[in-house]
Amino acid sequence: MSTAHINAANNGDIAESILLPGDPLRAKFIAENFLENPRCYNEIRGMLGYTGSYKGVPVSVQGSGMGMPSMGIYSYELIKEYGVQNLIRVGSAGSFHEDIKLMDIVVGLSASTDSGWQHTYGLSGFFAPCCDFDLLLKVKQASDNEDIPIHAGNIVSCDVFYEDDPGWWKSWAKMGVMAVEMEAAALYMNAARLNARALTMVTISDHFVTGGRLTAEQREKSFTDMMQLALEAIVA
Repeated sequence: MSTAHINAANNGDIAESILLPGDPLRAKFIAENFLENPRCYNEIRGMLGYTGSYKGVPVSVQGSGMGMPSMGIYSYELIKEYGVQNLIRVGSAGSFHEDIKLMDIVVGLSASTDSGWQHTYGLSGFFAPCCDFDLLLKVKQASDNEDIPIHAGNIVSCDVFYEDDPGWWKSWAKMGVMAVEMEAAALYMNAARLNARALTMVTISDHFVTGGRLTAEQREKSFTDMMQLALEAIVA
């Protein structure tokens, strides 16, 4: 049953609920530090995937790569071929606002985008990608229970990492968009089309106002509050 990008052989190799970090080494970190009895089911292209359990509930974690094409491939195959129903992206983002600081957690209620991803659906207008409400409620409850604060609002998924105009982000900030990342819109649209539930959680790793940024190691290993909230939402 393996696909071109995931070599899990059996239906039970991947759980119904999954975390999707962009970085495969973050997937490995989550599996080794949060899951009980994790086993690796995927190594194709180095995009590691693991299944274990959290508080007795089966959970998988799969690296999804950078950008909407990569997220689109992995989320599509996970939902369509492996029956995954609950997908929570746990990634990094850049803040557009001074009061949303490095290491803060942002939950994407909706994902604006500059991508043409929606063209595949043949829509006559513009689709507004948004998260699953039940997953959102569970993350909010976990946030309250664990006393881990979150911000929630609109984020933007962009195709280009190195923009030519250094002030490009300011127009998004004026519209109240909280942060930028590169995957949520594709995840939300795939989930909508395939009748699955999706949510994006990001930890701020870069700051457009202050210029601050985290190291590569911090991005891989320090997002533990976000990981915990995502897992608590899955088992709720």
